[in-house]
Amino acid sequence: MPRSVSPPTERARLPFEVWALVAGGFSVALGYGVVAPAIPQYAQAFGVSNFAASAIVSAFALMRLVSAPLAGWVLGRMGERRTYSAGILIVALSTGACALAVNYPQLLILRGVGGVGSIMFTVAATALLIKVSPVHARGRVASLNAAGFLLGSLIGPVFGAVVASFGLRAPFVFYFATLIVAALVVWVALRRSTYVGIGGTVEDRHVLTMRDALAVPQYRVLLGSVFAFGWTSYGVRISIVPLFVAAAYQGDAAMAAWVLAAYAAGNAVLIFPSGRWNDTVGRKPLLITGMAVSAVAYVLFPASPSIIFAAAAMFVAGAGSALANPGQQAVLADVVGMRRGGSAVAGYSMLSDLGGVIGPLLAGAVVDVAGFGWAFWISAALLFAAAIAWSSVADSRHLPRGDGA
Repeated sequence: MPRSVSPPTERARLPFEVWALVAGGFSVALGYGVVAPAIPQYAQAFGVSNFAASAIVSAFALMRLVSAPLAGWVLGRMGERRTYSAGILIVALSTGACALAVNYPQLLILRGVGGVGSIMFTVAATALLIKVSPVHARGRVASLNAAGFLLGSLIGPVFGAVVASFGLRAPFVFYFATLIVAALVVWVALRRSTYVGIGGTVEDRHVLTMRDALAVPQYRVLLGSVFAFGWTSYGVRISIVPLFVAAAYQGDAAMAAWVLAAYAAGNAVLIFPSGRWNDTVGRKPLLITGMAVSAVAYVLFPASPSIIFAAAAMFVAGAGSALANPGQQAVLADVVGMRRGGSAVAGYSMLSDLGGVIGPLLAGAVVDVAGFGWAFWISAALLFAAAIAWSSVADSRHLPRGDGA
């Protein structure tokens, strides 16, 4: 089949705001990749159960969830750049304080405060990325944004294996430093951008309400899809995988970091091709394939006979994630288009966070009652359901004018 000619907008240089946000995302992910494997085990050091250790992850996601409307309100008054930077600074201060926590309740509260800041910069960054993404390169921008986070996630656990050797408090100090760097990068790089600020752009006068978004079938499926994705990738993977490594292989935080790094490596292999394929082949095939591949990996993971097989299963799960995640972000951009869609963006983040809240809690409870296998199999079932749902709707690239109208 002859190669199609790319439209001029697809070949054009991406706006510099994209690169600034990617750099900030990389710095955040680098620090989070260091601290993530240590969070459940740090909580267990206070003598709590698997359920309570998993709840530390859920507390962060829960506060993101309930603070989403507040983030939208702040965004409308402070603008994207200030909201983004203020949010990161909140996470930085709460994370630094976690290193000084003397008991489990303090750690739980501090992680919750971090969630408020996290949703502020997440919603601001997502809204800005949608504005600056060329219509014919939405998949490319989504994959580039994801790649920044994933590169940080890949390198982070490698640093984490070293940082953790200084104790379970050290990763929180490292994360604090990377968050400060991210805040400075975005503040300085975007200070003269015409896309940020209180007034916004001319297109901001066109508003996409949540009711409008819910009328689009692809957006309704997207909400269920990001819920399943949040449950597995942002919840169960971070909270239950390290506990499984500790229980099944007597592994420490460093070993758990290597298993999580395998997931990030699987992401890294396919994240850039996935962006191209989303813009050429379409969102739907990538979403169905990615969800199904990840589901199979989560079925196989608890049956891994050794740490090598467990890492391999996580590598496959990461590859599936790379196929699906840029597609989800591209679908959101297709639905919102150039309209002001803060409510739709917040809804997208809220469903992802809802999965991140419920996933670790229920999976942790299932582990305590029925073992690790069931926790991962339930997660796989959600991913399979998302794949089936995507097969029932048309590709979002076919939405009129790519605006979701």
